[in-house]
Amino acid sequence: MISRAEKSANYLILVVFAVFAITPILTVLQAAFGPSDAGGGGGFGNFADAWRIGHFGTYLRMSLAVSVSVVVVSVLLSILSGFAFGVMRFRGSGPLFYLFLLGIMMPSEAIVVPLYFDLRSLGLTDTFWAVALPQVAQSVAFGTFWMRAYFRSSSRALVEAARLDGASTRRLLWQILVPLARPAIVTMTVLVFMWTWNEFLIPLVMVTDENLRTAPLGLAFFQGQYTQGFTLLAAGAVIVATPVVVLYLFLQRHFIAGMLEGAVRE
Repeated sequence: MISRAEKSANYLILVVFAVFAITPILTVLQAAFGPSDAGGGGGFGNFADAWRIGHFGTYLRMSLAVSVSVVVVSVLLSILSGFAFGVMRFRGSGPLFYLFLLGIMMPSEAIVVPLYFDLRSLGLTDTFWAVALPQVAQSVAFGTFWMRAYFRSSSRALVEAARLDGASTRRLLWQILVPLARPAIVTMTVLVFMWTWNEFLIPLVMVTDENLRTAPLGLAFFQGQYTQGFTLLAAGAVIVATPVVVLYLFLQRHFIAGMLEGAVRE
């Protein structure tokens, strides 16, 4: 039984951490809507100026294209590989799964330089694929681990009953297990989209064409080239962060359900 003092202490700690987390966000929002450094009216005019000066329309389109492509391909491949490692039995599955885990354990900083030369030899640098394909590989590594854990913890009785009823492997996956795995899939989708949207190093190394810059990369160039004031920079940061926030707010119920379900299963 938790005492009232322990509950009060827990709430106090949560409030303190919430204040530390929210204060920088409120500071950026206040600056974004505040008076312009250039002496303008401020408010939503700051966002219009940042959008125009920083070319964020181009950067957001690129980020959206990359993020959606990475999410669609990596989620599909992760479901297939997670099902293979979690439900099916085949020779060499253990070593092959640990090979997938190298994609999680290997940081981008350690592979980005040799990866650049590999892609350059294939003529893919300074292209859309140079930004998307490395992130697909990284996301599939995590997605395989995530979906394997879910499928391994799924009801074996349900799987055996489906097989006894004559369900094919394809039907077992797409019509029985995938609908039940919706919270886990939504959680993986949100995480992959967030990581892809916020990726900075790979676009920085792989592309030089301004039209291929992603939103975080464009924000960095906007800070260094277009303005020295904090107001427009804060407005640009809000523009870049908004799609991820909107996606999370839209899917937060499923996201939290997937995280809690994964914690309970583990």
